[in-house]
Amino acid sequence: MEVILLEKIGKLGGIGDRANVKAGFGRNYLIPQGKAVFATEANTAAFELRRAELEANAADKLVKAQGRAKLLEALGTITIVAIAGEEGKLFGSVGVRELEEAIAAAGGDINKSEINMPEGPIRFVGEFTVECQLHVDVIQNISVIVEAE
Repeated sequence: MEVILLEKIGKLGGIGDRANVKAGFGRNYLIPQGKAVFATEANTAAFELRRAELEANAADKLVKAQGRAKLLEALGTITIVAIAGEEGKLFGSVGVRELEEAIAAAGGDINKSEINMPEGPIRFVGEFTVECQLHVDVIQNISVIVEAE
């Protein structure tokens, strides 16, 4: 299935690129989310009329994401206090929800879907680096210290 991208998407391409995607990905995600349209002649003509508007919106989103990244960088280190055993192993874990709440309490602005934890939740006391992807092009690392209660 060929689609025209209405915004920059990870490994597919940028605004206005034609991409061949699997039918389910196109029908169930890209088109309902407003990230792409079917690559027909009518949609191509309509896209060319809207190209300047879409590129301006994309530039605005990028500037906002960069501003949020600077705000997160200014926060410095986030400290989370959790109940832990004597060996430093947490009773439970620190996941994206706890990180989102701690960042919001410190004055940051982030959604839990923007927090990447590829190794899974934090289960030990210590200092960790968490990656936050605020935009396709904007990634900000945050230092998190987990302390025992």
